Amino acid sequence: MDIVIMVGQLILGLSILVILHELGHFIAARAFGIKVEKFYLFFDAWNVSLVKFNYKGVEYGIGWLPLGGYVKIAGMIDESMDTDQMAGPPQPWEFRSKPAWQRLIVMLGGIIVNIILGILIFWVLTIKYGETYIPNDQAKYGIVPGKIGKEIGLKPGDKILAVNGQKLERFEDVVSSKVLMGNSTLSVLRGTESLSVKVPGSILNEVSDLGTEEFISRIPRTTFKIDTVIAGSNAQKAGIQNGDSVVAVNGKPIKFFDQLTSELQQFKNKNVDLTLKRNNEIVPVTALINKDGTLGFADGRYGIQVKRDLPQEKTLNFGFFGSLPVGASKAWGTFSDNAKGLGKVFTGQVKANKALSSPIGIARLFGSHVDWLRFWSLVGLLSMALALMNLLPIPALDGGHALFLIIEMIKGKPLSDKFLERAQIVGFVILITLMVFVFGNDIIKIMNKK
Repeated sequence: MDIVIMVGQLILGLSILVILHELGHFIAARAFGIKVEKFYLFFDAWNVSLVKFNYKGVEYGIGWLPLGGYVKIAGMIDESMDTDQMAGPPQPWEFRSKPAWQRLIVMLGGIIVNIILGILIFWVLTIKYGETYIPNDQAKYGIVPGKIGKEIGLKPGDKILAVNGQKLERFEDVVSSKVLMGNSTLSVLRGTESLSVKVPGSILNEVSDLGTEEFISRIPRTTFKIDTVIAGSNAQKAGIQNGDSVVAVNGKPIKFFDQLTSELQQFKNKNVDLTLKRNNEIVPVTALINKDGTLGFADGRYGIQVKRDLPQEKTLNFGFFGSLPVGASKAWGTFSDNAKGLGKVFTGQVKANKALSSPIGIARLFGSHVDWLRFWSLVGLLSMALALMNLLPIPALDGGHALFLIIEMIKGKPLSDKFLERAQIVGFVILITLMVFVFGNDIIKIMNKK
């Protein structure tokens, strides 16, 4: 059932994006009097469609191959590779008969709609939910670095005061793009000592493999108490009770939740001596640690049963019009972050197999249950990513068509149909190769985790 929910959210999200993207081309073409012959969600390869109907001279349908969608514009060399139509003389309603600037707008229509959609989604989400964050000064016990964070020199309890010299106002920004893109400097307070920690430019490779929690936990360091002991667990068998505090493991003092989890991980399938504090009394117990390094309880934020002293969150509300620049800034931020990420791939700082995902990887982001805030946030992010990808100057993508039109405008005459046909084929080969790569990469990732 989990897979069905993931796939269902993926199909719904991508369908919204594809339909609106193609609608951008459709509206622009019709505005300039260009005939549109087909409007399809997914591809009707070999003319096989699941559903189709005609309305006002346009064939609308759903194809069987779920790799995007298209509009077939008369007089244009596109995905259909309909060269027969191009053999005849240009007609007034055809794409090729229109001025280059009009054709350029038609090609950019889908990208423009994706950008508008991304801004609209983040605007509406900001209106409804505002912005909730943990003020950095509320993280009084500092950070919990994971394996990656420790490798670059961070320690539990460090307080990050600034990133690249700019004061850190929101705790969540310790895992923001300006940090994870690498080549940044963290200003750290360790006890009374101030120091700088460099974040390498290749850190996205490690984060892609292990996750952001293995860089720095999104939850600050906290104290804790046992809220509920799971029936039948080793914790219950050892005599641990609700409300107890663990103050030592094998005689080693424990104050914070990350200290407890770190210590228990060292004693899998072994007995440990725990010192508990119960109603101001010290109670020693001996407990068997599970094979996964737990006692049968863990962090309450994730649906399991430890009560942590979490810092108080702050929510900002901006109103209807005040939310627009905030939403637009978030949309632009996702576009910019994706562009920077692609730049790191092209320059070799980040490996392509770490940065690129197929629909398989995207489906996992949606999760196994429906959370509309997460769903629309991902759709907004994907809308901006789709706009960026289509801007790439690859033949067969909107950016490739736009590039050829700009060259035509500079030269003063169009490129030959033969060149455009060959370029389209090259573009298809590039895109198919890319699809095979990202699908194979995500399948390998899943198999390696089993």
